[in-house]
Amino acid sequence: MNLKIVFSHQDNKKDIQTKLIECLKKPIDIKKNFYNIETKDGLIQFLINKNSKKVLSIKEKNSVMMLCKHIIQYCKNNYDLEYTKYETINELQDDMDFIKQFGDIPSVRRCCRLMNEDPNITHYTFKPLISPQVQKELDEKKNIKKTNVLKFKLRFTTKDNPFIINFD
Repeated sequence: MNLKIVFSHQDNKKDIQTKLIECLKKPIDIKKNFYNIETKDGLIQFLINKNSKKVLSIKEKNSVMMLCKHIIQYCKNNYDLEYTKYETINELQDDMDFIKQFGDIPSVRRCCRLMNEDPNITHYTFKPLISPQVQKELDEKKNIKKTNVLKFKLRFTTKDNPFIINFD
């Protein structure tokens, strides 16, 4: 953001907060960034809002991963509740609504993708909440997969007839 804030490691949270407020009172020039913040008001809203890349404790992450395993089991069993821990579709939707906020975890994204294919739940779409940093990484990976296309060339030659097959 190129904000001109000088702080030391001795500053506590309150000191840094005061310096940040003073800096935001002055006009600032916001350059392109991967948080997609374009204005001073956008920066203030970003600082007020919850952290989209929430760091989970080990216990919380294990809980989310266990829910993902149960949901993936439901999906692998042809979307049948009979062999899962769920009694109703509503319980399943509640768990999906809880875990979709942790979209930076690959298993959560997989659950959302699988659940969006569920024929029993057609009226609802599960969209994982993904932080801008992780979304940028995912987009870069997708572009790399598109550009690195493998090509195969098969050559079969005889004395009389060279024969080449290209697979693009």
